Amino acid sequence: MIRAAPFPPRIVPRAMRRAAICLSLLSVAAGAAGAIGPASQAHAQSANPVPSHAWSFSGPLGTFDMAAVQRGYAVYDHVCSACHGMTALTYGDLGGMGLTEEQVARIAHAHRMPTGGDAAGKPVTRPATADDHLRSPYATPALAAAANHGAHPPDQSRLEVVYPGGASRMRALLLGYGQAPPAGMQVPAGSFYNPYAANGMIAMPPPLHDGGVTYADGTAPTTAQQADDVVTFLTWAARPHLEERHRTGVRVVVFLLVLLVLTFCLKRRIWSDVH
Repeated sequence: MIRAAPFPPRIVPRAMRRAAICLSLLSVAAGAAGAIGPASQAHAQSANPVPSHAWSFSGPLGTFDMAAVQRGYAVYDHVCSACHGMTALTYGDLGGMGLTEEQVARIAHAHRMPTGGDAAGKPVTRPATADDHLRSPYATPALAAAANHGAHPPDQSRLEVVYPGGASRMRALLLGYGQAPPAGMQVPAGSFYNPYAANGMIAMPPPLHDGGVTYADGTAPTTAQQADDVVTFLTWAARPHLEERHRTGVRVVVFLLVLLVLTFCLKRRIWSDVH
């Protein structure tokens, strides 16, 4: 029987080193991913730890509950959009929630977009289309601040990414109203005590109330349900490719595991005659 000659011994360590480097990079990346999350939340959680909450999109295999995303858009549209814009999002992007083109067109058509003025100088608007961005309720930041006791409501397009503590902190904030401030704490007029806000105070009044919206799927619109849904929607808007990244990560891990097995088998075959 003719036996295939093994690769030159000098090539084997190089191949194995490459595989080891790939596995090391995977380990470093996994460790970094675990470290970045808590680090980004350290400041937000230093005073009042956020109650734990299970999100469908959490973890390496997490996915978005599109029914919750759609309900969350309803909360944003009926409640949050009165003060907050989402200018990085177009109405066409809402199709990613599982809506048909007809449904997206109907949602867009229900909103008006400015097109300048007529001959008399009066503002003229038109129905929005799928290509239009969700507009801010205020023309300028100065007008937004003037209408909100000097506080400029932030744009919510990427709020979940930049807000310290992320989704769980946002949920805790929405549900944190109504508690008595600590002894000696003075809450100025126009502000509200909320233990999950910066310095424990926030200018935004409680935005959610039981029955504040009507869900098309018949879900009971409790305050907690609305908070869960709108945070899910804001997370989806801020991380629209999250599920794709999760799938890519799983493929990479599987590929590296297969590469490790093949490398091990190659090593056994090459050195099988060495005693």
